[in-house]
Amino acid sequence: MALREVCDESRIVTAADGSDALDYLFGRGVHKDVDARKQPRLVILDLKLTKVHGLDVLKEMRASPITQWTPVVMLSASTEKAELDACYEAGANSVVRKTLDFEDLKRKMRQVYGFWVMVNEANRNSRV
Repeated sequence: MALREVCDESRIVTAADGSDALDYLFGRGVHKDVDARKQPRLVILDLKLTKVHGLDVLKEMRASPITQWTPVVMLSASTEKAELDACYEAGANSVVRKTLDFEDLKRKMRQVYGFWVMVNEANRNSRV
């Protein structure tokens, strides 16, 4: 919801869980019509996804030539250094701490969007 308030909603695709995210990224299952060769400009990935944990989604992304270069920002409410370090070890480009303060979360999402979508040069195969 915070991201929808700070950027063009038509550029946002959401997944119900980790399994759905992987199906979308790899163009399989209900997303079989998605061209997996063209990846999103950015994936914002919650660490605590259901069905497939966020770290496992990230590891699968980094193991595939299709998704290995897609920028991934992990969202985590954790303050555990080991858990945050695991995100970087698995290949996250950035880790952002979630907050219960909606205004603070919007500020963080505005900064994430601003850098990764507006400032950073996109991979030429990006679909969004």
